[in-house]
Amino acid sequence: MKHFVLFFLLAILVHQEYYCFNVEASGGDGFVRTRGIHFMLNGNPYYANGFNAYWLMYTAADPSQRFKVSNAFHEATSHGLTVARTWAFSDGGYSPLQYSPGFYNEQMFKGLDFVIAEARKHGIKLILSLVNNYESFGGKKQYVNWARSNNGQYLTSDDDFFRNPVVKGFYINHVKTVLNRYNSFTGIHYKDDSTIMAWELMNEPRCTSDPSGRTIQAWITEMASLVKSIDRNHLLEAGLEGFYGQSTPQRTQLNPALNIGTDFIANNRIPDIDFATVHCYPDQWEQNSNEQDQLAFLNNWLNAHFLDAQYALKKPILVAEFGKSFKDSGYSTYQRDQLFNTVYYKIYASAKRGGPASGAMFWQLLTEGMESFDDGYGIMLGQSSSTANVIAQQSHKLYLIRKIYARIANERRWKRARGNRRSSRFGGNRGGQIGF
Repeated sequence: MKHFVLFFLLAILVHQEYYCFNVEASGGDGFVRTRGIHFMLNGNPYYANGFNAYWLMYTAADPSQRFKVSNAFHEATSHGLTVARTWAFSDGGYSPLQYSPGFYNEQMFKGLDFVIAEARKHGIKLILSLVNNYESFGGKKQYVNWARSNNGQYLTSDDDFFRNPVVKGFYINHVKTVLNRYNSFTGIHYKDDSTIMAWELMNEPRCTSDPSGRTIQAWITEMASLVKSIDRNHLLEAGLEGFYGQSTPQRTQLNPALNIGTDFIANNRIPDIDFATVHCYPDQWEQNSNEQDQLAFLNNWLNAHFLDAQYALKKPILVAEFGKSFKDSGYSTYQRDQLFNTVYYKIYASAKRGGPASGAMFWQLLTEGMESFDDGYGIMLGQSSSTANVIAQQSHKLYLIRKIYARIANERRWKRARGNRRSSRFGGNRGGQIGF
């Protein structure tokens, strides 16, 4: 609290002294980029509080239900949330986006068009995931089944998604289709739209058939290069949960009891991956532990990943998913608030000292009428709750940090400009000689 008060006073002082300078005066094209361990937006460090809402496209595909997307974005912005992560996939099954390899449901695509357009109106950046590791909304299982049924491929594992050239071809086509999509609402191709902050190769990629990690490493390398060959405007991340692998055996002791063939360090060192992600579900991963042990796991988990992002990867990091389910035994709102406060404090502490942690996205945001989508982790900001207050407070703290850094940068630019004017006024540099 003491640190927060100091920062708040500093923000007031900076605002009073430099109010005449626009914090966005550095210019820019509105795309979020990276510089070292920081995200940058229009020349200034970018910190963001955000949320997951996988249901956005699915709901917006029905024009009569689009108000729910608008309501969710309105409630999010009223709590200071500026980044949303959602699905840009739905493969086969009920109401698909892609109902067969290379064939798309235009009504569903218009739903995604609307989501992007509406996010733009509300000043929300989007992280769009391109395929699922799991069966929900199709995922890698559907791709493998398509290759079996449509192309006669003999495939024995869903993990052949990462290895089989036919399956990879299906995914490559999907990537090209989405990135080159012309938005029917905005008139902007997705690959040219600054509303999109980043692409995600896959939601939580796992390859249990190859715990060495080589299969996932090769797949991320190949597909990251593909995305960048089409779209250099946007950032790219792999969708990782953060499990350590063989490149850092001393870190694997931090993992929950899972061996899923990913490697946080090696996967994120791939040059075309712009930033790292980590997910946090101590209630799932440490089910047999008590609440305090789960919070201790969470603290260690975040500490390690933030340090590795700064020193081993030298890239920014986002906590792309975290939450606590009301279905947990002994659940209370107080416990959920404890978890949120733990995650948020770690990010705030990192941001305050200029570290690599730049934000977190809780799982998941719902709005009125979306109760059937609640998997236990749903949060409705429209209903006054202590958790909604915790979320809003974090947004405000990160907002202050953004403004402080922006105004410091503007001060420096102003001083440089004043120095240049003084130099020009008193003779400047003429013919290689310094004039006074």
